[in-house]
Amino acid sequence: MTVRVGLIGVGVMGADHARTIVSHVPGASLHAIYDADAKRAKAIATECGAETVAASPQALIGDKNIDAVLIASPDSTHGALTMACIAAGKPVLCEKPLAPTSKDCLEVIAAEVKAGTPLVQIGYMRRFDPAYVEMKAAWKSGRLGQPLMFHCVHRNVSVPDWFTADMAIANSAVHEFDIARWVLDADLTSVHVFQPAAKTPGVIVTPVFLVLMSATGQLVNIEIFNNATYGYDVRGELVCEQGTVSLRSPVHSETSVALAQTVPYPADWRPRFADAYRLQNQAWIKAIAAGKPASGASAWDGYAATAVAEAGVRSLAEGRSVPINMVERPALYRAVSR
Repeated sequence: MTVRVGLIGVGVMGADHARTIVSHVPGASLHAIYDADAKRAKAIATECGAETVAASPQALIGDKNIDAVLIASPDSTHGALTMACIAAGKPVLCEKPLAPTSKDCLEVIAAEVKAGTPLVQIGYMRRFDPAYVEMKAAWKSGRLGQPLMFHCVHRNVSVPDWFTADMAIANSAVHEFDIARWVLDADLTSVHVFQPAAKTPGVIVTPVFLVLMSATGQLVNIEIFNNATYGYDVRGELVCEQGTVSLRSPVHSETSVALAQTVPYPADWRPRFADAYRLQNQAWIKAIAAGKPASGASAWDGYAATAVAEAGVRSLAEGRSVPINMVERPALYRAVSR
């Protein structure tokens, strides 16, 4: 069968999803697009061959010719649109976050539990990144012993002057929260956030450094540096009892010139995780076609990442370690991997 996809939001990420679906996802067709900017929606629809430009998100979700919905609209809209997809009985892939607050996330979870079937996947695409997949497989093989520590680094070129340290935790570090839970097969139970003092006038946001404890005793540390200037750079090392495993970013070339050898960095996250987005979207469509639950991050995982972020923001404000308190996991999600 061909899964007919409706796409809500075609900004930077949504436009990339549109191109990925039409170019790299067998068994899927891009049926309809909605964006608040009608001109942009029409341009992406023309580029990608979408049949329809919807008049509203609600019209798109309610379209009987659409089998599944991909949400890439502004963060504040995610919760309500995801609930509308649940009410319509349509599988939905929602870009992170599931919702801005854990309270809002729990409302989505309540709707999905009431529906009685998992319809929601959250766009934590790193779970499909070959480097992270190999990292998890390495310790699961038993060769390295049990994990002890997970070191994570997340650096961007720059951010706007309105970007805050709280946003570094809630918007950037959430990817590390989710991938740490997934790699370790464990929830995170406490977080302590530190921030160094800026050394140079004019620096917008200094790094934040987070130390977390997992429910199974591992330490996780995360550096978020949104103004690193030199390029987009994600690193990770899992330290186990008998060895370590580290991420290797895909590098296609190196240049030797003027007595130096250089390797380029991407300007943003998209080249680094292009394979992850492609594999995520392929897996989502394959699951829908097979009538099975999605294999990616669930609504529960979306809630967990938001709950950790809220505790992290509180830790930064209060200067202390903060427990991460979550409600009991509903039975619907107990059989779903983290």
